[in-house]
Amino acid sequence: MNRRALIASAALSLSIGLAVPASAQTSWTMASGYPESSFFTQNIREMIKEIEEKSGGKLRIDLRSNDSLIKLDAVKRAVQSGQIQIGEIRLGVYGNEAAMYNLDNIPGVATTYDQATKLTQAQAPFFEAMFKKSGLRAITYVAWPGQGFYTKAELKGLADLKGQKLRIYSKQTQIMGEKLGMEALILPFAEVPQAFSTGMIQSLWTSAQTGTDVQIWDYVKHFTYTGTMHNKNAILVNERAFRQLDPATQKVVLEAGEAATKRGWELSKKAGEEREGVLKSHGVTIAQSPKDILDAIEAAGKGMVADWLGTATAEEKAVYENYQKSLK
Repeated sequence: MNRRALIASAALSLSIGLAVPASAQTSWTMASGYPESSFFTQNIREMIKEIEEKSGGKLRIDLRSNDSLIKLDAVKRAVQSGQIQIGEIRLGVYGNEAAMYNLDNIPGVATTYDQATKLTQAQAPFFEAMFKKSGLRAITYVAWPGQGFYTKAELKGLADLKGQKLRIYSKQTQIMGEKLGMEALILPFAEVPQAFSTGMIQSLWTSAQTGTDVQIWDYVKHFTYTGTMHNKNAILVNERAFRQLDPATQKVVLEAGEAATKRGWELSKKAGEEREGVLKSHGVTIAQSPKDILDAIEAAGKGMVADWLGTATAEEKAVYENYQKSLK
């Protein structure tokens, strides 16, 4: 009798469990290539908090920052394949896939935040269509602060750059470095400290944000600001994973992405100023670039735009033309 009672009780419990389903909860894994100190990562943390709160805990996101799960250059493929559901990429990494990825990596194309905003607006429909074909969806675009050279000695002119081993992050910045007479080497962000320590590089081309992220004061003492470009990062979501969310949660994700885009641009502007302050507090001297360096960068940029137009598709050229019209 006891055995029959136990079986009946178990059956009743099972039927109740089936009749009243547990509250559905989805967990996503996210990868990014930057440390917790980066404004990009801080912005993502805010976005995740908003998603989890406004979805009532239906969607939780486990962020693995600083290349700790997947290297930055491999994040796009990981999201596309479903290895992870969401990830942050730097668009310029994928220039071999489409010319559009390279556009804001070209010196002189978008030298101010206003220009970078207009370029993003011109590019967004193109990127949306391209990502859709790959089963991806971009929910944020955030610009980097302006760029400059980190060097051991003060830059008094173009001649001071000649022959230096320079770390850069894209084919376009590599071309720029070489046209300035430097030995330019593409290296992942996470490898910069070791490259300085081993003598692989002597100087760095990046923003004030990255300079503080790698504690550049341990290696060099001068930052020469040029501005030059405001290339972008984007947060990509696997479209299949997105479609598996209920409509209300989808709306939460999209709205949180829009908020992160707006907040990210403001954080980027503040980061440039704040991080320069951090650099100064650690003994780094900050200066504006000598004119001959700026002139050489501008000349290199014009040549790269001409080359870009020669390889771009008709649709990509149309985006560039629309952007140019928006500047008038």
